[in-house]
Amino acid sequence: MTESSAHLLDPLTLPLAGSRLIEASAGTGKTWTIAALYLRLVLGHGDHGGRPAQPLGPSQILVMTFTRAATRELSDRIRARLIEAAQCFRGAAEPAPHDHFLHDLIADHGDDPAGEVRSQAAYRLALAAEAMDEAAVHTIDAWCQRMLREHAFDSGNLFNEALVADEAELLAQAMHDVWRREVYPLATPSLEALLAVWPSVAVMQQQVRPLLQQAELLGEDTGGRAALQDWLPGWLGYRSQALAQLKAGWAERAPAMRAWLAAVQAQKKSPFDGRRLQARYYNDWLDALTEWARDPAVERLDMTDTALHRLTPAGLADALKAGQPEPTLPPMFDEFRQLQDDLAHLEPLHATLLLHAAHRVAHRLDQLKRRSARFGFADLQARLDRALSPEVGEAGERLRQSILAQYPVALIDEFQDTSPLQYRLFDRLYRVADHDLS
Repeated sequence: MTESSAHLLDPLTLPLAGSRLIEASAGTGKTWTIAALYLRLVLGHGDHGGRPAQPLGPSQILVMTFTRAATRELSDRIRARLIEAAQCFRGAAEPAPHDHFLHDLIADHGDDPAGEVRSQAAYRLALAAEAMDEAAVHTIDAWCQRMLREHAFDSGNLFNEALVADEAELLAQAMHDVWRREVYPLATPSLEALLAVWPSVAVMQQQVRPLLQQAELLGEDTGGRAALQDWLPGWLGYRSQALAQLKAGWAERAPAMRAWLAAVQAQKKSPFDGRRLQARYYNDWLDALTEWARDPAVERLDMTDTALHRLTPAGLADALKAGQPEPTLPPMFDEFRQLQDDLAHLEPLHATLLLHAAHRVAHRLDQLKRRSARFGFADLQARLDRALSPEVGEAGERLRQSILAQYPVALIDEFQDTSPLQYRLFDRLYRVADHDLS
């Protein structure tokens, strides 16, 4: 187990001020270490960044986990460790021989079990063990819900909000609202293009739903705040022109490629391996290329990966017989490679519509939830994050200071599992970079 990925961790001397990242493999004692640090925080032991060490109670030490089972296990392990330590500090029991941490922690509080320092430490540990029913050991969702309720004024949330486990009804309403507002006004060409992607609102819902929890990571939708009818016709027209430009000339290049390949293979000593390059294969490939170039409505170049590769300079080089030098190729084979690159960078309609719909449905769903004061578990983190955002002004900083006063220290278990949103939440509160003392 290491601290800040650079030093072996000593739980007795790890500074308790600032931001610390502890890296540990499975089975190396992560829960044991959390309990050890918890003891020190309860006792006010060690380095607190130059400030006098203040003992903390269980309600002040935020311990964050990601499952309910983990919260129960952590609470039980911490309680047991507090009880064990209290008995050892009183002299009623001895630490296990291998428990160097507890031996040394007791030694830091004097030699006399009846002395004032040891007695006071034992009292704090026992009191903390009794208070573990009120300990701040939470899943992140449960903690966010608590903060939104306890700080309703500063977080801008209502007291009478309901938490719903199943959002299917609200989601269906949001999907249908977006479909009616966005799809119904479309003119025929745009409508036909959209229906080719989503024949119904049910298909849209099936594809959009998995993206809703990641809407903030998707960036801005192509149309910005504009409705589909305002930007989709222009986007389709621009894309149609771009596709027409890419197709230009390929109805003529494909026959030229066929003629060159046939002429080379007709030579007495063709440089190409007949098993890798055969007329029956490349004739079908070039027929497909010609049909694609001649049909303005067809977007996708329907060729196998083998065909796409073989008709490029690299693919033809792979088809040469052993020891054969590469022949001088006509430029259209390299141009075909470039065509594939250009087509890959041509933004597909499906991705564009999906991005737009994800933003629109998420926005509408949020409106419906606020109007009905009904929210799902997935909303809790995002709502607390918004409440702490600098964009909300003084209320956000006031909320931050209130939560910091409530929880001056946070221990986050399984930190590698935090999402970008969860990390931003903790960073808004504890300002990780400002307190990086590693």
